[in-house]
Amino acid sequence: MMVQQASGARSQKTDTHRNEKIGDVVSTKMAKTIIVQVEMRKAHSKYKRVIANWKKFYAHDEHNTARVGDVVRIVETRPLSKLKRWRLAEVIRRAAIVPGAEKLEQAS
Repeated sequence: MMVQQASGARSQKTDTHRNEKIGDVVSTKMAKTIIVQVEMRKAHSKYKRVIANWKKFYAHDEHNTARVGDVVRIVETRPLSKLKRWRLAEVIRRAAIVPGAEKLEQAS
């Protein structure tokens, strides 16, 4: 009985240590790809002032569920293309849908 439980525990991959980031969706114009902007805040080593840096990550969105303005969690994965090394794990907070916003984006 103990041997079966031990071998079964090894086969499951529940405890993964993949890098995760939380950020805002900036663009969804590509097929199955979103661009997520992550803000990193850090205190300056000498002056102790908090400095905010931003970085954009290309993430794979299999079902095109994310929209611009959503707050999402992305997880590191194997390289999927030249720039994509992340995939969408979940949408944490949805952006408000503004009526007529799609017409304004298409016009510009």
